[in-house]
Parts: sequence; structure tokens; C-alpha cells
Amino acid sequence: MRKLLIALFGILLGVGVTYTALSYSPRTNTITPINPLSPKKEVIGFLPYWLLDKADKDYSKYINTLTYFGLKVGTDGKIMRYNSPTEKELGWNALDTGKVDKFLQDAKNSDENLSLLISNGNVDSINALVENPVRNARNLVSDVEPIMDRYGFTDLNIDIEYTSQASTSARENFTKFIQEVKNNLKPSQTLTVEITSIDVVKPYLIDPVAVSKIADKIVIMTYDYHSTDSFVTGPVAPLLGAGTESEFDVQAAIEKALEIMPAQKLILGVPTYGYEWEALSPVPRSAIIPSTGVVVSNRRAEELLTTCSSCSAVLDKSAEESYISYYDDYTQDYHIMFYPDKNSTEKKVKFANDLSLGGIAIWALGYEGDNMLSPLEGYK
Repeated sequence: MRKLLIALFGILLGVGVTYTALSYSPRTNTITPINPLSPKKEVIGFLPYWLLDKADKDYSKYINTLTYFGLKVGTDGKIMRYNSPTEKELGWNALDTGKVDKFLQDAKNSDENLSLLISNGNVDSINALVENPVRNARNLVSDVEPIMDRYGFTDLNIDIEYTSQASTSARENFTKFIQEVKNNLKPSQTLTVEITSIDVVKPYLIDPVAVSKIADKIVIMTYDYHSTDSFVTGPVAPLLGAGTESEFDVQAAIEKALEIMPAQKLILGVPTYGYEWEALSPVPRSAIIPSTGVVVSNRRAEELLTTCSSCSAVLDKSAEESYISYYDDYTQDYHIMFYPDKNSTEKKVKFANDLSLGGIAIWALGYEGDNMLSPLEGYK
């Protein structure tokens, strides 16, 4: 899943995000349950091909759907198996050569659902894909059905990430594409569509109102509120704090999403990674030294806390996300690392459960350390 790069100030200036009256209260940090008798929750664990050697736990304790990430869809709707005549596409190669087999078999043995994610993040390629939505959707299903049958995938996950505003015709074509994919899947198969937080407040390619009426599930990727492209340090997925500590937050995105789709269809995306930057001062929201941002996993943060005698984790209370700040003698500047941990998972589980959301999606298996996923054991 390509990381969402949100133009945070642009969202607020251009859209004016408002906060509707949901049961979650920023002042009290509590939630009044909407439907305490909600059905079984879904917990999706995304398994990217580049983390196969890091995904080393018994994930059946935490998830009930394993989603393999994934295969790329080309401009004609067909799966891209080669990047060049002699170079296999990496996601296809890992699946085709059996590197994913053990994970799929373990999931089957644990009665988990299997989902296959199809992605594209190139704007020009996506534009070409949606120019002929009906034909290309049929091409996709025709190409992917034998793969799903062979490996036992029962869900198709569409992750098309378009990082700019789209024309009305392009949005309509994408909706037609999703509808035709759904029409051509087997009755026993389900369709999941990924959206970003920005999709619910800006007219990007995905029309969440229309698409949510077609798809069985909508995963909203509520993270990357700060990233390598940010100007100041900050949390990757702040639960609260919009308008004060953060420009936008998870609650605001979910509130907007719930205005346009039922809660039970909405799956909350939860990251297992954050970011580390070189900064001008050791406090949150410090100015970042340009081009110093790197992705940092929860596992890396846990390891740092055991090896760095001068490092300690500090909780950013409004964000419900931890950070580590330390001085680096080698670079001769401050480093600030924001990352999710067990506490942030607990808060996201409570948030999703008490709003009766359909479930949680973890991006991604292999980034987590020893403790982060434990709050999921009693959720699914």
C-alpha cells in the first residue's frame, strides 16, 4: 500500500472540515457506544511481499483476514507479471514462486479469510485504466479469477491511489470500473476498496458515496498525517487534536466517512509504522531538516528503547501516539521519532468498537514489535 501523502493545510483551507455530533468527545476522551450488540468484527492483516521475512508471528491470534499485497494492475486491466521481458514484477514473483505459500496455508489452517490486493499508484496509468472502465474491469476479473481459485482467495481488494483531484468524468468512470468488477466476481466472492482520508473531503478519483454502495467493505487508510514530506514532526495517525495540535486527525476522517456510508461497512486502517526525522529542536512539531525523514517501524522503536540509554518514550496525549526524542552526536542534531505502539492500538480498537465500525485493518504485518498487536486478541 503506497503511503498516503496528505496536503494537510490544503484540506482544511479548501474544504473546511467540520466536526459533526458523533458520540466520541475530544474533551472527555470517551465514547458512548452506538451499538454495543454489533456483529463479529473483521481484522485485516496486510502482508506485503517485501515483509515476508519479517512477518514472524502467529497472526491468527490477531487477525481473521490475511490480505496479500499484492499484484499490480496495468492500463488494460490485466495483472502485470513482468516489468520488462526479463524482470518479473516483485509482487507477482513472490506469489508465483511460492514465497507466500506458507502464509496462505497457515491462514487457511486457522480458518482465516484470504484476500488478494490489486494496486496501482501511477496517475498516468490509472487515467488510462479508467478510460475504458467496463472493458478493463472485465479484463481484470478474467485475469485474476484463476489466481484467486488457485490460492484460495475469497476477497478481491482494490487499492487505486490517485494523489490529485480528478475530473467528474474520471470519477464516474472509476465508479463504473468498480461496479463492473463487482458484477463479474463470483457470488461467493467479496469486494473491498481502499480509500484515503483525503478521499472523504476532496474530489479525488474515488467517489466514496458511490463506491461504498457497491463494495462489500471500505478500508479507510487513516495514517500518514505526517510523513517524509512534512515540514514539522508529528504523529503518523493522531486520533484527536485537529485544530489544535494537528491539522487533521483520525476522528475527523471517520466522522466525514460516517456521513456517507454505514459504520459496519467501514474498516479503520491502523499503521504499525511511523517516521523519524532530524529536527531543529527536541520537541514535537519541530521544524524538520529537509530530506531527513525515514520510515520507522514499531519494531525499530521498541528495539531503540532497549539499546539507547538516553532514550525514553513520551506519549502525545491528544494524538494517543508515542514519540522518542534524542540528540545524535554523529549528525549533531536532534532526532524525533513518532510511532504507534500498544497504547495507540488499544485506543484505536476502542474507537472502532464503540463506533460500531466493521473492523480494523493493520498496515502492515512485519513492522510490529512484540506488544503492539496484543490489544487485537479480544477484538475480532
